[in-house]
Amino acid sequence: MASTGLPISTIDRRTIGVVFVLLAAIGFGTIAIFGKLATEAGLNNPTLLTFRFVLATALLLGYLEYRGELGLPSGRQFGTMAGLGVAYAALTAAFFWGLLYVPAGIATITLYTYPVYVFLIATTLLDERLRPGKFVALVLAIAGVATIVGLDTTRVDPRGLVLVTVAAMAYAVYTTGSRVAVGDVGADRLATAAIATTGICFLAYGSVSRTLFVPETARQWAVIVGLAIVGTVVPILLFVNGLRFVEADRASIVSTAEPVVTVVLGVVILGERLSPGIVVGGTLVLVGIALIQSDRRSGRPAAPSSE
Repeated sequence: MASTGLPISTIDRRTIGVVFVLLAAIGFGTIAIFGKLATEAGLNNPTLLTFRFVLATALLLGYLEYRGELGLPSGRQFGTMAGLGVAYAALTAAFFWGLLYVPAGIATITLYTYPVYVFLIATTLLDERLRPGKFVALVLAIAGVATIVGLDTTRVDPRGLVLVTVAAMAYAVYTTGSRVAVGDVGADRLATAAIATTGICFLAYGSVSRTLFVPETARQWAVIVGLAIVGTVVPILLFVNGLRFVEADRASIVSTAEPVVTVVLGVVILGERLSPGIVVGGTLVLVGIALIQSDRRSGRPAAPSSE
């Protein structure tokens, strides 16, 4: 961001960062909605996701070129970027296939249990302590998901719940790996590489399975372009730039607005039912995640999230 020559106080910088991250969360919150609209428009997942990530990759590569950051990675960096990209492809595939079986709100809330798995990985492999605050957060998040399922059994297909849970686990692997790698690779390049690798994976799958086709209608292209820009590129850039002005912990807490946005949009745009189970369970999940994130006293920010 270019300097205006005017002094910016710490509070003003923090406010700018919070606003950027909140806008990013709103953008990411549209992803599940675009997934539902894509199904209604006649797009299958391989086609939607391939074109989404190809377009998003082209836009992000242009952004990196504009910033002078478009360079060839080293062999070690390439291996890291490719590995995290595969994890990102796995979480994206599981999430979008899960959307075929469960409402967008439930899918996003369940996906946002991923910090639970992040801390399980951290305490197991990175020797982090599971402090009492973390334990309470884990219990709240799991109780929230159980409440959603238990009070809305007619709305939850077990296949969808399993798929989205797998996506949450893959998201945890991606996030944990990104926190380790982001200092070496850079957040912008790491995010671009993950999106590019995901696009390649879906292009390969669609070609081999012969399920990939070129969209034909204006409605189909509108969904793809909207998902690539509103749900991918814009929120990624907002999130990265927001982290220039706000601490990672605070940004993570603000980002928990994403599932709330998805639930609201699901009710407004898709006519999904806002039942007591979703309200109570979703609140428990969000409180649990907020406790987990706020309990992290230090740590490297993850590469920007984007299912």
